[in-house]
Amino acid sequence: MFNSNNTVPELKNIDPSNLGDMPIEDFRKFGYQLIDWACDYFDSIDSIPVLPDVSPGDIKAALPDKAPERGEPCEDIIDDFKSKILPGVTHWNHPSFHAYFANTGSVPGIFGDLLSSVLNINGMLWKTCPSATELEEVVINWAKDLLYIPDEFFGMIIDTASLASLHALAAARENYDRFNIRVNGFQHKGDRPRFRLYCSDQAHSSIEKAAIVLGIGLENVCKIATDDQFRMRPEELNRCISEDKTNGFHPLAVVATLGTTSTTSIDPVKEISRVCRRHGLWLHVDGAYAGSASALPEYRWIMDGIENADSYVVNPHKWLFTPIDTSLIFVKDGDLLKKTFAVIPEYLQTPESEIAVDYMNYGIQLGRRFRSLKLWFVMRYFGKEGIVNRLRDHIRIARLFRSFVEESALFEPTAPTPFSVVCFRFNPGQGESELSETELKKLNKRLMDNVNATGKLYISHSMLKDKYSLRFAIGNIRTTENHIRASWEVITECAEKLM
Repeated sequence: MFNSNNTVPELKNIDPSNLGDMPIEDFRKFGYQLIDWACDYFDSIDSIPVLPDVSPGDIKAALPDKAPERGEPCEDIIDDFKSKILPGVTHWNHPSFHAYFANTGSVPGIFGDLLSSVLNINGMLWKTCPSATELEEVVINWAKDLLYIPDEFFGMIIDTASLASLHALAAARENYDRFNIRVNGFQHKGDRPRFRLYCSDQAHSSIEKAAIVLGIGLENVCKIATDDQFRMRPEELNRCISEDKTNGFHPLAVVATLGTTSTTSIDPVKEISRVCRRHGLWLHVDGAYAGSASALPEYRWIMDGIENADSYVVNPHKWLFTPIDTSLIFVKDGDLLKKTFAVIPEYLQTPESEIAVDYMNYGIQLGRRFRSLKLWFVMRYFGKEGIVNRLRDHIRIARLFRSFVEESALFEPTAPTPFSVVCFRFNPGQGESELSETELKKLNKRLMDNVNATGKLYISHSMLKDKYSLRFAIGNIRTTENHIRASWEVITECAEKLM
């Protein structure tokens, strides 16, 4: 960089002993130590509180305000990790983590993640790492076979379902090419589109965020009413689209969900796809959580109508035992996705691009991690049979937990349990001195806080048609029936103390 006199500053002398990476013998030494620590962590994880006992600011207060002037010994860094960082960790890998969508960083997936970090490649072009590109193509095809996804879909690996849905809806906007927004933008002086986006009132908040980023706007996200099982009502969708057309709007896309965030309900994709075809709308299907269940033959029905979808997303980091973040996006028209995002400057042009896939052209990100490696490890180590058996057992023990709820005089289910998430609430006055919804909300919030404060498990909540409901999610590869029974004991003990 030039200084104010437009001259190149003179470099100070450099100490050659302070250059280069960590010596390989230290890498081996501390690498073994950390693997040993990881083994001990997984071996004793049941004895660790799921939630940390810290307050906002505690972790920052334990750390220096500025980075060290000189490098520090690795022993000290590892010691501080154990003494200062770990106390503030929420243990998502804990078998009694039952909040949100419980997930797993399985050991084979961790191996893949480790090797990805060691190689540290950028798979933006085929040329920049042929193995990353071609392994991704292979793993995508394996996933199609495992999850009953039509062969015609183009697929790639991305970080999260939020970004996958954003990409899908950007392609939907490009597909509606009347306004050429890719070139003109929304500030073009011509006729400005009044797009509309449709999803159920149970859809994930990432759909609304996508509407913000794409310029559609929150007020143009139409939330369609759901039935008594929290599924989108196709007849209501059809009515809303027809009204919007009459009122001069441009209906753009519909988002259906396989496994809604609160209740894991399944929208009727086939019926919704008929409405989309009738009106010429893009259909995106969010299968981030429950899409994994299509690996089970008895759950293939959830994919009924997926052949009519334009795009689809599923998250292996939710329920396929792959470390976060790993999502799969599938688009029926891969060329359209490329048309949506491809910007190829001279410095990224290679002769191989004529015959090979350059994944940078199919999305926002130029930099692309070697994510396929960890999913490849998981799918090879467990195999189809191992994956199916583990998913099936999660569903079995979720049904067991629901039976505890149904048989209790203190609790009641608040939604169906199609997969491995149970929605329920504490209602000690049912059938006798009924409590108001306001009272029940306060009571269940207190129960959730008290349960989580034990450190023995972690549950979350949602609002289901004005009912404050607790969510008990099962998705960790280490969770067993014994964990479920122990968690139920904690919940009932805390409930009895509130009576």
